Amino acid sequence: MPCILHIETSTDVCSAALSNDGVVIEEKVSYEGHSHATLLGLYVADCLKRAKESGLSLDAVAVSAGPGSYTGLRIGVSMAKGICFGLGIRLISVPTLELLASTAIQNYPENDALYCAMLDARRMEVYAAIYNQRREQVREVKADIVTAETYVPYLNEGKVCFFGNGSGKCKSVIEHPNAVFIPDVHPIAAQMVSLAEERYANHQFEDVAYFEPFYLKEFQATIAKNKVLGEVLHPHK
Repeated sequence: MPCILHIETSTDVCSAALSNDGVVIEEKVSYEGHSHATLLGLYVADCLKRAKESGLSLDAVAVSAGPGSYTGLRIGVSMAKGICFGLGIRLISVPTLELLASTAIQNYPENDALYCAMLDARRMEVYAAIYNQRREQVREVKADIVTAETYVPYLNEGKVCFFGNGSGKCKSVIEHPNAVFIPDVHPIAAQMVSLAEERYANHQFEDVAYFEPFYLKEFQATIAKNKVLGEVLHPHK
């Protein structure tokens, strides 16, 4: 079984973990927010130190691939790619919403329920995907503007569990009797182990040179910059 460094920076939570033979042997987590640039390097250094002290050689780096925070994803992916380049090892990407769903399914099993993983976007918008108990995706990742009707087709069929940092703001909007809200489910590096090992066993690796995070939507600052540039170049359009 492989020795894998796991990196998760898609939300305000910053975390890194080291696993060997499917067991987490080092874990670092901060819930402070906006600390990725400061803490991730320290967390990774601690994990690499633990690997060295344990006589282990890294086989791969697994990184949360998004969607999520643009800045957070950039920091995490850049770190992961740098380590893979430097050590000549494999890069594994784990979709952030699948990671969230896997965590919720494992910790909050509900018979015959669907699991809707939500990441906060802005206002009443979330990045969301829906999974069954076997972690199979039953609805693709989308940017949803949440209303009382958004998930009614699924809620009318049975229980739907909502979770992730985008679910809190939706609780007052989604009042269907089949809606269940699970608090405090975060994407954490230590929860990536089984997903990363599955991909390692199946040789599902990314091209280190060309891999980019899955943003789902273009960064808003870029859109604003392009809008301003267009107004300068074409003021009468």
